[in-house]
Amino acid sequence: MTTPYFNNLIGAKALHLLPANDVLIIDARHSLTDFDFGKNAYSEAHIPNAHFLNMETDLSGEKTGQNGRHPLPDSEVFADKLRALGLRDGMQVVAYDDAAGVMAARVWWLLRALGFEHVAVLDGGIGAWTRAGFSLSAEPSSTKVTTAVGTFTRKTSLNRTVTADEILAQLPIAKFTLVDARAPERYRGEIEPLDPVAGHIPTAVNQFMINNIDEHGYFKPAEILRAQWLELLDDTPMDTVVHYCGSGVTACHNLLSMHIAGLDVSTTTGAGIYAGSWSEWCADARRPVAKKS
Repeated sequence: MTTPYFNNLIGAKALHLLPANDVLIIDARHSLTDFDFGKNAYSEAHIPNAHFLNMETDLSGEKTGQNGRHPLPDSEVFADKLRALGLRDGMQVVAYDDAAGVMAARVWWLLRALGFEHVAVLDGGIGAWTRAGFSLSAEPSSTKVTTAVGTFTRKTSLNRTVTADEILAQLPIAKFTLVDARAPERYRGEIEPLDPVAGHIPTAVNQFMINNIDEHGYFKPAEILRAQWLELLDDTPMDTVVHYCGSGVTACHNLLSMHIAGLDVSTTTGAGIYAGSWSEWCADARRPVAKKS
């Protein structure tokens, strides 16, 4: 691909200009309360040439009851799925949804976990595409673009990940600055609509992912995001920052917003993610739970 790559966000007009054979578009629409929503929405209308990946079956691994609601997929299995969609080295990947980038950010993070850097979230999602005047399609992508098996090569992960055991071990000294991406009422433990236990991981602070977007569903400008994060974290070293959420989805949105803001999210000195998140943490009664009134 000869045009510039996009590594965090891309606008609808920029996506429209990309050569079809040089971009892999992923529709990541999903509902946490209706697992058929995304597939049905894709069948009804989607961005032309997009492929649908299901949050429950494609973007997550096998659930054990102890590893959270959206455990990470097996890396090689996921890589093979992307190759089957035609992904090859040098392509641009663009993920979109209809939820301000919440689901698409998971795709962004999972591609980076495979060492693939040129992946971006469509800012404003499918709504931005239609507002820009571009049409949708109801045709499956395979009928519009000839998809050969891709030659994508896995590389070293671009993400830093942290496990539940690592978090538990450091709690007495609060080595990590844990950032909870869930709504404030869930963080405080007032309600819990999805998991069996309410509350948050002790020492965690709350940064609801909705703060990353404006009233129209687009990410806020980089300078505003940067100011928000620096106000929350002050001079906290980035390599101690660990994002989590309910199941490892909206935490990716917070990490993406830090990337947009120009803050460090590298594998060695940058912010990381606890992928199992609250749904994994609260599955083990031996792990402590905090609440705030």
